[in-house]
Amino acid sequence: FETVHGGKLQQIQVSYESWGELDAAGENAVLVVHPLASDCHATRAADDEPLGWWEPLIGPGRVIDTERSFVVCPNLIGGCYGTTGPSSTNPETGKPWGGSFPALTTSDQVEMALRLIDSFEISCLHAVVGPSVGGLVALTFATSMPERVRNVISLGSGFRTTVLNRLILFEQILAKA
Repeated sequence: FETVHGGKLQQIQVSYESWGELDAAGENAVLVVHPLASDCHATRAADDEPLGWWEPLIGPGRVIDTERSFVVCPNLIGGCYGTTGPSSTNPETGKPWGGSFPALTTSDQVEMALRLIDSFEISCLHAVVGPSVGGLVALTFATSMPERVRNVISLGSGFRTTVLNRLILFEQILAKA
């Protein structure tokens, strides 16, 4: 996996959750991209699981209906929630990547998502949906791969993040820990 800025990862592990069934034509897939300070647990599959961060919106009969759509939500690369990131082992050193982890862009997140949906043999997504940084990734997906998505829903997002926005998100992450 080569990043936009030339960083190289020999392999990446992508953690994700999915709900619903992919139809025979592979045309009912919805990619949900989480906000920066979250993870792939957007909704629960069973009552004994913890609530997801988008529980009111994803599920049977909800806005993103898992009875009609196959919904997949990957953890962002570099986010350390199971997908390869700074806490992952650098195969060259045998130690965690830490600060030497390659710099990432939203285009890198799109490339990772494309590899995931390709593994499901999905040629075109019904929709890409995301709030905040997830919305930025959704917009990047649509502008860089318009033939691979029919609908984009970007919520509470813009075309780029500001330094102030990144600092506030960093404080939220620290507060969550």
